[in-house]
Amino acid sequence: MSRKTVTKAVAGLEIPQGAGRTLFLAAMIAAVCGGLYGYDTGIISGALLLITHEFHISPNVQEMVASAILAGAVIGALATGWISETIGRRRTVMIVTAVFVAGAVACALSPTVDWLIASRVLLGLAVGGATQVVPMYISELAPTDRRGTLVTMFNIAIGVGILFANIVGFTLREAWSWRTMVVIAAIPAAIVCLSMFFMPKSPRWTAENVGMGEALDELARLRDSRREIRHEAEQIHRVAHDTRPENRGWRGLAQPWVRPALVAALGVAFFTQCGGLEMMIYYAPTFLSGVGFGASSALLASLGVATVYLIMTFLGSRFVDRIGRRRLMLLMTPGSVLSLIGLGVMFWLTGATGDAKAHAPGGVEGWLIVGFLLAFMLFNSGSIQVVGWLLGAEMFPLSMRGQATSLHAAVLWGSDLLVTGTALSMVGWIGLGGTMWFYAAVNALSFAFVWFFVPETAGASLEDIEAALQDGTFRPTRGHNRITAEGYGDEAAA
Repeated sequence: MSRKTVTKAVAGLEIPQGAGRTLFLAAMIAAVCGGLYGYDTGIISGALLLITHEFHISPNVQEMVASAILAGAVIGALATGWISETIGRRRTVMIVTAVFVAGAVACALSPTVDWLIASRVLLGLAVGGATQVVPMYISELAPTDRRGTLVTMFNIAIGVGILFANIVGFTLREAWSWRTMVVIAAIPAAIVCLSMFFMPKSPRWTAENVGMGEALDELARLRDSRREIRHEAEQIHRVAHDTRPENRGWRGLAQPWVRPALVAALGVAFFTQCGGLEMMIYYAPTFLSGVGFGASSALLASLGVATVYLIMTFLGSRFVDRIGRRRLMLLMTPGSVLSLIGLGVMFWLTGATGDAKAHAPGGVEGWLIVGFLLAFMLFNSGSIQVVGWLLGAEMFPLSMRGQATSLHAAVLWGSDLLVTGTALSMVGWIGLGGTMWFYAAVNALSFAFVWFFVPETAGASLEDIEAALQDGTFRPTRGHNRITAEGYGDEAAA
């Protein structure tokens, strides 16, 4: 189909009423997978105390139970890239949610700790698959000016899932078994799986793999005006028509012109997980119990952590298109560094070692520990946690986006696995204070990385970003912090 034919085809399209509602509904339903991810990873925070009591497991086995889902997530992220390219984004979401159902049921039926670990690996396949395909699916549905807000609905859903997991862990830990806590996630997963039958396909995947005519039909379900459809269709047609064979798939990711996007997106992915937030979500009750907080106080503080995460993720999603991705990280990361330094100082002053027999900290000390913990969650979850998932969904060219987002999600989960699998051991080696200072240094490095390697992508279409890569203007040097003139932020403002 030529460009002129595309223009004529757009003129003959019938645009149904409520296209904006269809776009929002599709993004919201797909984003529920983020809630499943948040719940299935967050519920271990409260359930781990009950699991430990039932199976009498050591700290090392506790790490294995917590991190098993992450090992599965790495595998799921890598495998889902091929699936999403082969059968499409929408159908892949349906497969992922079916695996969510199977994994939750298998965990709940686990007769031994080994079975539980294996079941959490299965659940991890769905978690990794969701983080690969859902942000990409939403980004390919969304218009340029709403892409950041719509994609970060996935992050908001993660926060909702984590918060709900902590509410369940705090309020129902005596009424419910850990098995009930785990299995209820199968219900929303099944609902999403069925709902996706009625959602639109990705217009961009459809244009490349089915045809431009079918892609126009999908765009008509998502856009309110022919002018908007025509402009977007011409961009999609140009990219799909001009793509060379060597720029497709894994082969395309090896091309030198794609390297700046790989460095930027994968680097931010690494720092998103290695900055310490996931460690706090998984182990906050364990850490606080280890410095003398009672079980109820520790779980209540963990509930506060989840609440701050949700609020700040929501606020970050509201501003990520206005402020910009790069500027948001540069503004907020110093707060993460200072909060972790303060938290480390408090653990050091109170002599905290992670020993569960430690004396309870005094009133002021306890408030300061919780305050610094919540401050870290505020700065970290409102910036890099919002941007980390978004960059992987928008930085890569269409012809290799499935494989690239697969690699991006694998880096996220591999980094998370590294942190979760070593956190308790690190506390044993260098103490809680030293552990906090270590993560403060990681956050400081993330600030430097963003400054030198991450340009601004807000205000640019997916096709604009691809063109910037090909033209060599995808770099955060002076005068090139943004992809288009309509982007946000320059060196002085950053």
